Amino acid sequence: MGGRHRTDELEDGYTPYKEPQPRRRRGGRGKVLVPLAGSVALAVLLGVAAFVVINRDRGAGACGGEALPLRITASPDIQPALSQIAGRFNKAAHDIEGRCATVTVTKGASATVASSFSGGKAAAMDMWIPDSKLWVTNLRARNQEVPEAGESIARSPIVMVASGSVVPNLKKSFGEASWGGMISAANVANVDGPGRKVRVLVLDPSLNAAGLGALLAAAGVATASGAGEEQLVGALKSLSGSTSTVRDQDALLASLGVKGSKAPLGISSEQGVWAFNKSKKPEVPAVPLYPAEGTINLDYPVVVTAEDAAVRKAAEAFRKELGSEASRKTLQDQGFRTPDGKGGKAISGSEGFQAKAPQAIEPPDGKTVARMSQTWSRIKLGTRLITLLDVSGTMALPVPGTGLTRMQAISRIAVEGMKLFPAKSEMGLWEFSTHLNGQGVDYRETVPVGPLTEDMNGVLRRDVINQRLITTRAKSTGDTGLNDTLAAAYKQMTDEYQSDKINTVLILTDGAGNDDPDGGISNQQILKRLKDQFDPEKPVSVLIIAFGPDAPKGKRQMDALAKATAGDAYIAKDILEVRKFFLEGMKRRLCAPNCD
Repeated sequence: MGGRHRTDELEDGYTPYKEPQPRRRRGGRGKVLVPLAGSVALAVLLGVAAFVVINRDRGAGACGGEALPLRITASPDIQPALSQIAGRFNKAAHDIEGRCATVTVTKGASATVASSFSGGKAAAMDMWIPDSKLWVTNLRARNQEVPEAGESIARSPIVMVASGSVVPNLKKSFGEASWGGMISAANVANVDGPGRKVRVLVLDPSLNAAGLGALLAAAGVATASGAGEEQLVGALKSLSGSTSTVRDQDALLASLGVKGSKAPLGISSEQGVWAFNKSKKPEVPAVPLYPAEGTINLDYPVVVTAEDAAVRKAAEAFRKELGSEASRKTLQDQGFRTPDGKGGKAISGSEGFQAKAPQAIEPPDGKTVARMSQTWSRIKLGTRLITLLDVSGTMALPVPGTGLTRMQAISRIAVEGMKLFPAKSEMGLWEFSTHLNGQGVDYRETVPVGPLTEDMNGVLRRDVINQRLITTRAKSTGDTGLNDTLAAAYKQMTDEYQSDKINTVLILTDGAGNDDPDGGISNQQILKRLKDQFDPEKPVSVLIIAFGPDAPKGKRQMDALAKATAGDAYIAKDILEVRKFFLEGMKRRLCAPNCD
């Protein structure tokens, strides 16, 4: 053939048809292999062509074999951006041990995903990207088998937020945004504070990391400033009410435009404010307010839950992709900041957004996070309280320098304390002295325990109790049958214990202690009875508030009674001080029966 190449077999990509020729016998084996060699060459060339076509469709990074699925569950706010990044990642065809990694990103509320972990594992996902490490920290505080949180892929500061229409007036009554100011405005005991003009709304911290982070930041600021835990408890008590706690961030942001007697001030992530304005297009945009003390950031960590080695390699490849410049820009375009705090054009300084990242507050350790979560759960419990009001003869004595009798002073303390309890509370009132309900019965049930909003012959229970407190007079010839009364009340509250409430026996007295000349239960006997009846699994605590010159004389016994039931005892120097005592009592009940 003289070095010439045949081209007819592959002309235009096919072999032309030829008439069959008679077979001729030739004298060498090598000549017979020539047609076979041409067939092999054809197969090879066709294979190369197919390879080129397939990989041209797949993209630059070629891979073959079965798909290797990587299932990611992400916080709903960041899921759309991650889906965009995953689309690019899949198109690039990443080869993992001969298989193409295929990423799918579905949204799942972080609280819901966190609750799905059992034995340290969560089904139906290989990677979890919650909105905050706080979820992982809280989980690992209870179960070390939960995978650790990896590096963050984005950041969004937790901010306060208000409608742009109320921001000027809000600053006049509230000042610059601060966690300290939020506590002051929300504190149920600070009746003369900024809460008169500002209504604080908080995201339910059991469902929202922004809500939990806000409470942790506020608690840290309160502790650092020496404000006192009772102020924080007062704020938590107020915020835990049904009108102040909002389950959903969008619902909170939408409510900011509702006009009322108080300017609403809410909590949100910075990205949440941007997304709300972008998607809902409110007539007056929501404005982020950056706390002066700094803030905790939502940090979107990567949590790898897959056990398969190949899937974990795919997870690592996607994690690297999330750190690329293209991915960071996608996240910035959706209102997020990069892990180092840099924002994009979306939050470049318009409509109250600030380009510079606010000062970051380091999230607390796992124990602190778990304690705040427990505090919130307990403070949301309702209150079931029976008040034992001392009406013995000494209560008719004057309190020097006040122009009031002890009875009048104690009644005002009780009325003041009633203001701190929400409408859903259940309360009742007993009076005690000696022989109030026949011979040998030292107490009488004035108002049975029940919801404060319950109608009692046309009058709400709250108003019935207040009216009784104001009009009660001391029994001039009565002694103080405290121990018999406490024994009866404690038994009733224990028998009627309600697990969804904090159950308390409140004693309001002048502090003279038990003085029953006709006998009855002794001091030693009541202490033993309380210790025997107290059940840490169903705690009923005794809270004692005493007022008057004789109060210090009975302090030792009062302390013993309270301690026997994980309660507390206080001596009030003035009427308004009762707000602090009620808050301290609430704080005590939050940790009972394991208070330090």
